[in-house]
Amino acid sequence: MDEHDLDPDPLQQFRRWFDEARAAGVEVPEAMALATSTPDGRPSVRMVLLKGADESGFAFHTNYESRKGGELDANPQAALLFHWQPAGRQLRVEGRVERRLAAWASPQSRPLADRAELERLYADAVARFPGEDVPRPPQWGGFRLVPDAYEFWEHAESRLHDRIRYERVGDEWRRERLAP
Repeated sequence: MDEHDLDPDPLQQFRRWFDEARAAGVEVPEAMALATSTPDGRPSVRMVLLKGADESGFAFHTNYESRKGGELDANPQAALLFHWQPAGRQLRVEGRVERRLAAWASPQSRPLADRAELERLYADAVARFPGEDVPRPPQWGGFRLVPDAYEFWEHAESRLHDRIRYERVGDEWRRERLAP
């Protein structure tokens, strides 16, 4: 990968790679790992789905009362990782996170007595909204990661992988090559 062939705008480069991942047969190119941490630095990572990417950032939805919601409220810094294996590429995006918007059945990330409790909660939610569109519960909404760094990684058989990092400096993006 030649850094001079990459778009000077990392968002445009993301869009190019995202489209190429889809064309390469990646089943869910919008799947991304979300890494968060507690205020004292204890890390946590899980998979979420990208709901949109534009000049304002990378959007995803979650339960605000979940572990990740609580961690993002307490420490609004996170990283995303897209892994597009068939294309031999990864993309990491780092930045600050902010709420965007304001599951009925699941008290996400909270302990349950057993599977039957979850099924009862689901049945209660179905009974509460029979035959109608289910409104978004107040604890469910979106977050947006506002990038301050991107890292584009491309596989090389020699293990001399290509890594290009974009970092925001003021209103500009600075680009540099990193060692594998």
